[in-house]
Amino acid sequence: MSILQLIDKNVFKVKANTFKPIFFFSFLVFLVACSTKKDTFLARNSHALSTKYNILYNGQVGLDKGVKQIKSNNEDDFWKLLPPEKMQILDDINSTTKPINADFELSEAKATKAIQKHSMNIGGREKNTQIDEAYLMLGKSRYYDQRFVPALDAFNYILYKYPNSSRIYEAKIWREKTNMRLGNDAQVVKNISKLLKEQDVKNQVFADANALLAASFLNLEEKDSAVAKLKTAIEFTKVNQEKARYRFILGQLYQELGYKDSATSAYQSVIDMKRKAERKFVIQAHAKKAELFDYKNGDSDSFVKTFDKLVKDRENRPYKDLIYHQMALFYDNQKEPKKALDFYNESLRTNSKDTYLVASNYRNLGNMYFRTAEYPSAAKYYDSTLVKLNTKTREFSKIQKIRNNLDEVILYEDIAKRNDSILNVVSLSENGRISYFENYIVKLKEADETKRILEEKRREKQENIERNSAITTLDPASNQDSGMPAKKALMNPPGIPSASSQSSNTFYFYNPNTVSFGKLEFKKVWGDRTLGGNWRLSSTTAISASADTLNTDKSAFQNGAAVEQMVKEYTTEYYLKQLPATQIEIDNLGVERNFAYYQLGIIYKEKFKENNLAIAKLEQLLKNNPEEKLVLPAMYNLYKLYQITDANKAEAMKKSITAQYPDSRYVQIINNTNGNSVALSETPENVYNKWYKLYQQEEFVTVLSNLDALITQFSGDEIASKFELLKANTIGKLAGVTAYKNALQSVADNYPSTEEGKNAQEILTNQIPFLEKMEFSSGNSNNWKILYRVGSREDKNTKAIVEKIKMFIAAENLQKLYYSYDIYTEKENFLTIHGIKSEAYAKDIASLLKENMKYKIVDPAIVVSGENYKVIQIKKNLEVYLTPKNP
Repeated sequence: MSILQLIDKNVFKVKANTFKPIFFFSFLVFLVACSTKKDTFLARNSHALSTKYNILYNGQVGLDKGVKQIKSNNEDDFWKLLPPEKMQILDDINSTTKPINADFELSEAKATKAIQKHSMNIGGREKNTQIDEAYLMLGKSRYYDQRFVPALDAFNYILYKYPNSSRIYEAKIWREKTNMRLGNDAQVVKNISKLLKEQDVKNQVFADANALLAASFLNLEEKDSAVAKLKTAIEFTKVNQEKARYRFILGQLYQELGYKDSATSAYQSVIDMKRKAERKFVIQAHAKKAELFDYKNGDSDSFVKTFDKLVKDRENRPYKDLIYHQMALFYDNQKEPKKALDFYNESLRTNSKDTYLVASNYRNLGNMYFRTAEYPSAAKYYDSTLVKLNTKTREFSKIQKIRNNLDEVILYEDIAKRNDSILNVVSLSENGRISYFENYIVKLKEADETKRILEEKRREKQENIERNSAITTLDPASNQDSGMPAKKALMNPPGIPSASSQSSNTFYFYNPNTVSFGKLEFKKVWGDRTLGGNWRLSSTTAISASADTLNTDKSAFQNGAAVEQMVKEYTTEYYLKQLPATQIEIDNLGVERNFAYYQLGIIYKEKFKENNLAIAKLEQLLKNNPEEKLVLPAMYNLYKLYQITDANKAEAMKKSITAQYPDSRYVQIINNTNGNSVALSETPENVYNKWYKLYQQEEFVTVLSNLDALITQFSGDEIASKFELLKANTIGKLAGVTAYKNALQSVADNYPSTEEGKNAQEILTNQIPFLEKMEFSSGNSNNWKILYRVGSREDKNTKAIVEKIKMFIAAENLQKLYYSYDIYTEKENFLTIHGIKSEAYAKDIASLLKENMKYKIVDPAIVVSGENYKVIQIKKNLEVYLTPKNP
């Protein structure tokens, strides 16, 4: 071995011997650094660095992504007071440990991993300075995932185990945010106020704490306190988006509290932020500021100029729906309906995603048409409004009620208008009628001609489109030039070969495109022709059909020239034949018209509070010589309306009612002669419920004797109709079907637009005829009763008979027999024995009760079948039943 080889070998041995201790030393150091049980500088920093820049970094990425997704998915509802924190809370709080959002699940998993693998709890103290950060991330992940109970556990653990943490104040704030979400707002106010009083925190933490206090005060309905805390949050926050949000909420609060100037200033501060704030906040601030515009003293030119500028700004394109809506509101309040209508429609054309904004546009359009008495149009817009509104809101119920009432208005307005028109024509002379219809026919022809021209233009436009489409398809060069694929596979029916696929098969009718083009060219040259011989003759065109086929098309074409058709709608005879010929028909039209006017007057008065419209309808009714039953109610309702609009007219109407109907109930109401029988502290509903309960207990006489005074006292109140219907039902129980019918008719006439009036009319229509037809029957029955005519329950004779009947049922062990005290009339009632199967058995019992010395009931017994007893009670005709015809 050479010297050089020996030297190399020795050097290698030295290096190998040196490397082994270094390797083992490095490995030992690595093990010590990885240990969570050794409190060394290397271990602490190794675990802290690994926790912060590896695990928690990835967890923070997931947390930030989840928060960003929440803020992008949860759109703010600017129609309501915004919450200081943009986070839409689910209806049911998730108290489970299972995450919902994948990003928050990742963040929570990373935080948990950091705690499990890198926590250095040595001697009861945490040596890894990043573990408190891990718990904070764990709590935030659960908070944003809306698992507030587990989140609260994480934040409480930080406060308990890491009191000296640099994030201790932030952890306290997050704990109170979680408490707020759990509904512990009073505790939040107490804890955060104490924190801010005892500790000096950083500006951003101070701002967050005050924003949290503002949110809790809002939940506690302490808006003044919320205003103060929001102002502080605005002053100390460094985040511009938070400033914009807090300022906007401040404006909303001032607006709700009625401080218009302060609200305007707050909204203007959002506008002045310009690009520092999200664009939606700037536009919404403009809209809210517009709501506060002073239409009497405000600068209208400046308002229009501002919103014109907003419309022209390309950056505001996503918000044109709101901008147009505010312009429409401006012109609506300025009494410029034409411009308001245009802008409402412009807002609708933007296809806004804001459903409440769309609903507001439809609602306001409906209101505009309602104000001008265009009720069918108003009804359509209200229908569209209801589709967009939340069915659980009060606004939905209110508009639905108006919409339902409009059905009645539309119905009665149509009846009044139609019958007025017919009666007006009937009142004309024969020549006057002919002249009237001739003028109508002229207008009808003009309208039909306009319609024909528009239809012709539409048809020509459609034909041109079809012709161009057919030519483009037939020209193979056009497909090549345009780069579009051939359409033969789409245009040819299954089983029919393409004209271009086989050169030998080019039959004309195999290609639907050539057929379509040929049809258009034929129609252009020859027009519409009926299928048949001699088709070239013009007499065979489809448009020369008989007049019977032209009831819907008033004019037609022949070779492009308009030919007027002598259809029946163009003759005066057609209309003259439809006029009522007899006086009975004319009178019926008048009755129907007058009832419609009365109904309209009541609806406008009671449901829409349109006093002028109500007065106009009722005044016109009295001029139409109405039926007697409508005169007094119409005069009384006019009196009530005049009390609001014209005191002199009200006094004159009062004198007229008193003079013409001195004994009527309305005179008592006007002069208040019945006195006040109900304490002022009692609500109408409570009073009604009390008397209705007595009605259910069959205290009919007591109820009836007090209802007139109650009706007088509550006249003009909505509940008056309930008392009237209760009175009618009570009368029916005591006086029979005829009196019941009359009482119901009074309710239907006097309260036609109320639920009670409608119910009364329904009973009159559907039930009363059936009750009136009920008659005594002589057929077999397995249900018989024994009646004893008695007085009140407290009458001595009544009590005596009751005791004897009880004794009889107990002594004879007749378990199936029972008795009842049945009301018949105001002065007479029945003690009725039930449960008897045959007439013979009933007579035997009656005989026994009369002759047996133990009972000796001397009052005559009346044996009657169950079916006939119903008739007696409904018609109150016991005397008829007892006549010799019904032994």
